[in-house]
Amino acid sequence: MHGSLFFRYMRALGWMLFRPTVTLAGLLLAWQALVSLTGIESFLLPGPADVYAALIQRGNIILPHAGVTLTEIVVGLLLGVSLGVSTALVMALSGEVRRWLMPVLVVSQAIPVFALAPILVLWLGYGLASKVAMAALIIFFPVTAAFHDGLRRTDRAWIDSARTLGCHGWRLIWRVRVPAALPGLAAGLRIAAAVAPIGAVVGEWVGSSAGLGYLMLHANARLQIDLMFAALLVLAAMAITLYFTIDLASRRILHWQPETDHSDLR
Repeated sequence: MHGSLFFRYMRALGWMLFRPTVTLAGLLLAWQALVSLTGIESFLLPGPADVYAALIQRGNIILPHAGVTLTEIVVGLLLGVSLGVSTALVMALSGEVRRWLMPVLVVSQAIPVFALAPILVLWLGYGLASKVAMAALIIFFPVTAAFHDGLRRTDRAWIDSARTLGCHGWRLIWRVRVPAALPGLAAGLRIAAAVAPIGAVVGEWVGSSAGLGYLMLHANARLQIDLMFAALLVLAAMAITLYFTIDLASRRILHWQPETDHSDLR
């Protein structure tokens, strides 16, 4: 049963990735045509064939760094989502907390998260912790804002009916408002999946001893542009896979919510 469900999930994910893969193939062909027609130097823009060769020949170098970056992204995503969901729930339960905390959250976004990277490295060191913290910080606000907005826009009739049945406090939030807010949370998770790699890589650029960002900096300093592009493609593949995995999981969980397609808008 569980094995069958897993294979169905993987098959659906494969179909979801099919069109982006075709689009990527078209972009690679256009990239190769640009390099071939203009004769641009490889140290400025290597062709896809050169990048592929670097990916194969130096895969033993790229893969360990990719594993470090993937760990930073996944752990940062889990931490940022957990903090964002918890904060949104607390604000939904207490209007007083919301009035004090929401302005702080909004003002905090006036400080570029990237400017905090050197401070996080100073406080947490050059290891995994500072990169995870960077990814979690950049994820925290979108998840909090999207989930809280969903919680506060629950249909009033549902809330009144639940209260009539004696549902109050956390029971009301958990049984009525959270299910109604799941579409908003799903939107926040999609944004989180897209921006989590940014936090991890920026943290690696500021200070690290491993990771794709670290590898890209060193490859650029040595004019190994093909290696730099290979690392960038691996990072892009990781980010795209993460996004579509979360998107597919959201669609599966929210199967009860109808989606509006283009035909409905005509």
